[in-house]
Amino acid sequence: MSESPLVLVHRPPNLNFMDELLSRNYRILNTHTSSDPLPVFLSRQASSVRAFVNIALLKIDADPLSHLPSLQLIVCTSVGTNHVDLVECKRRGIAVTNAGEAFSEDVADFAVGLLISVLRRIPAADRCVWSGNWAKFGNFQLGIKLSGKRVGILGLGSIGSLIAKRLEPFGCIISYNSTSQKQSIPYLYYPDVLSLAANNDVIVLSCALNDQTHAPHCEQRSDGGSWEERSYNQCGARRTD
Repeated sequence: MSESPLVLVHRPPNLNFMDELLSRNYRILNTHTSSDPLPVFLSRQASSVRAFVNIALLKIDADPLSHLPSLQLIVCTSVGTNHVDLVECKRRGIAVTNAGEAFSEDVADFAVGLLISVLRRIPAADRCVWSGNWAKFGNFQLGIKLSGKRVGILGLGSIGSLIAKRLEPFGCIISYNSTSQKQSIPYLYYPDVLSLAANNDVIVLSCALNDQTHAPHCEQRSDGGSWEERSYNQCGARRTD
């Protein structure tokens, strides 16, 4: 009977949810169990590893790959793969997978939750109460409602579409900017980020972190202020008022 494949798992010590499942069919090699620096650990113990499960966002480039001569597959539990050198992996014949749409619903939920939190100033209100200032002064500046707001979504892919769907019951007026206009989508399309920002109360970022979205840009508004565009590898909400 042949020996089961060896799978390298890189994760924080407390994120052990995949160990039992993987150990049913594979031999598991966890990086966090060794006190050796990662390159030393890999060179000593991982030469026969055939798959690499990266639960954290460890940067995977030519350096760690040079210690994994038998590697055939990298599994990223994140949606983004910007921490993986895809060109180097292709050169070495290593397949790379990600989480796909597994977390799309959850991320959309969080995005709307963050949006309500920002507009209603929930974290600031919580700090005000716990500090005792509400009982002493009672003059906390209230936030604003989400209902009826003009919301621009930067990146109307899987997650962006789910965010828009969740915002519709709030009566939000939704528009978007994406890599291309989607003919089947009823929302108003803006061809550039600045026009999207200029015509909305809130911008939700739901775009991939890549060369096209990474660089920050700042340009003047017609009223003398500035629009600031920032890109994240997760959804975020930013007030534009």
